[in-house]
Amino acid sequence: MPLTDPWTDVDNRRGLLLSALVASAVVFCSIAYLVIRTDTAGFDRDLLLYLRDPADAQRLIGPAWWPSAIRDVTALGSATVLWFAAVVALCILALRGDGPALILVVAAMAGGQVLSSLLKSAFDRARPDLIRGGPAVFDASFPSGHAMMSLVTYLTLATVLARDEPRRSLKSVYLAAAAILTLSVGASRVLLGVHWPTDVLGGWCAGIAWVSLCLLAALAWKPRERTAAPA
Repeated sequence: MPLTDPWTDVDNRRGLLLSALVASAVVFCSIAYLVIRTDTAGFDRDLLLYLRDPADAQRLIGPAWWPSAIRDVTALGSATVLWFAAVVALCILALRGDGPALILVVAAMAGGQVLSSLLKSAFDRARPDLIRGGPAVFDASFPSGHAMMSLVTYLTLATVLARDEPRRSLKSVYLAAAAILTLSVGASRVLLGVHWPTDVLGGWCAGIAWVSLCLLAALAWKPRERTAAPA
């Protein structure tokens, strides 16, 4: 029996996306339940302090240039950088006449931003209070907006790039780059002390669930679009 290619087989992709959606939603709900009950307070606080000088919690463990590098990395998950990257991608997709991909990027990012804001308002978790003089923050802590939106943005753009790429090696490179960027941004939020670790985990789970849902919707719409198109 021949093996199916997960990149080209629609049923295979649909199954993988559905599995990712269910798994990430279950993990998010589990983390959210623990956050509501404050069962993660000890774990969050211990991990945050473990990354800092035991004699001075205001100092991050590592070389002198480390905090500056972390701030540079965390900027890759800021709304300004993410929307700038999205606008550039949308312009390219518009010039290519790739309407479905353009709609996918807009829906994923706009919907993800709305979902992130709704979740933050619903849980209204306080930010960590262990570190003074950190980056200014203006919203609730759970889930991490940087972690969630960097995953939504970079993974969606990587998927759009990988879709028309015939070489599987480059497809993997796009997705690996998206994963590295997402993990780096999420880790930087904990290292800077502006998010609890469970905030970042929750943001990643919410982002995976939302992107999976958007891609499933795109797969469901694509066959109808092809059927309606002239031969």
